[in-house]
Amino acid sequence: MKSEASQTLRLAFPIIIGELAQMALHLIDSAMVGAISYKQLAAAALVINAMNIPFVIGIGMTISVSQMVSLANGRRDAQQVSHYLFNGFCLCTLTALVISFTLLFGKDYLRNLGQDPEVVELAIPFMRLMGLSIIPMLLFMTLKQFADGLEHTRTAMIFSLAGMPVNILLNWLLIYGNWGFPRLELEGAGWATLITRSMMFLALLFVILKHKTFQKYIAVSRNQWYFKGQTWRELLHIGVPSSLQIGMEAGAFAVSGIIIGTLGAVAQAAHQIALSSASFTFMVSMGLAQAGSIRVSNALGRSDWAKIFVIGKSTLITALIYGTLCAITFGVLRNHLPLAFNNNTDVVGLAALLLLFAAVFQISDATQAIGAGLLRGIKDVKTPTILIGIAYWVIGIPVGYTLAFHFGMGASGMWLGLILGLTMASIFLITRFFKMTGRNQV
Repeated sequence: MKSEASQTLRLAFPIIIGELAQMALHLIDSAMVGAISYKQLAAAALVINAMNIPFVIGIGMTISVSQMVSLANGRRDAQQVSHYLFNGFCLCTLTALVISFTLLFGKDYLRNLGQDPEVVELAIPFMRLMGLSIIPMLLFMTLKQFADGLEHTRTAMIFSLAGMPVNILLNWLLIYGNWGFPRLELEGAGWATLITRSMMFLALLFVILKHKTFQKYIAVSRNQWYFKGQTWRELLHIGVPSSLQIGMEAGAFAVSGIIIGTLGAVAQAAHQIALSSASFTFMVSMGLAQAGSIRVSNALGRSDWAKIFVIGKSTLITALIYGTLCAITFGVLRNHLPLAFNNNTDVVGLAALLLLFAAVFQISDATQAIGAGLLRGIKDVKTPTILIGIAYWVIGIPVGYTLAFHFGMGASGMWLGLILGLTMASIFLITRFFKMTGRNQV
């Protein structure tokens, strides 16, 4: 068991670092624009919440690439790996374009969400730039999933880390107008994100096309880089449910943020601080989930169900330990973390309270992510999607809304609903995984 956990952690570590680097970019943006005013922070939160659902749907589609690549890699079929790379990249490019243009043409709907008018006017230009940046980001994620599926997880990690100082410098120049650059404030953060994501995608594309590590998959492009309906159906079979799963969870948080935004800019800003902190710790869980999913998918390629069970159990135990440590950390630092984002007394006070709720759901958040990833690894996606929908949208959000507005609990009520939704999702998914592995080992 310890050996399997160690192997998963070794594979997961570069993925986790890459995920944390991406999340750090959002935290840095929030902190740097929050230093201007809490309304700038609230505007950034509004855009992130509004575009989060379509964005994570796109990320879910990229997951299909790592799943099919790892399955083919488990069979030692390099030509099939190359075939999935080409078709997966084309599918994800189409997805990125659809999502980006939908956000660009729909940005004015922010005015219809009952938010603070000043916050909305700050948000719209930022929304336009963030919508454009989805294209290079999803293309980068597609190539990252390809490399991760081959268990070369350090490749994308390097570029994710390299993007951080670039983004910080561009933020410093464009948000605050240093070195003679125009002071664009929140809009400057949007430009910095767009430029950084474009550079990351182009750099990773160059490495995959030219580096010897990936040469055997590129060398067979003449034979394998063609469209095939069956391949697209296989990718969509994983990608669509994965998108829905991630989208329903992210959607629950995004809708909660929009609902909380109707309570005012202070509540919106406090929610964003607590959510950003919780999202940062969740990136580790996502990295573990991806690593576990890749290893399980590789074992599935060999039909080794005993191995799948051990990998799954060891990964879940790791997630349980990690979630416990995060819960303790949030509880201890709840009065200090908000000060990194804003110094408004009301915002900091409410954010400290919400961080207590975030501490409570750390264990269930970590374990539900692992459960979903393991089930994707064994290509069980339809039933888990239904279970996740029930957990968040039949139980979590309705209960949260009721507590927030009918019981007068405000933002705290919505977060209690999120805790319930995450807990139910964790129970549903873990139970499903052990049921499926138990059935196939008999």
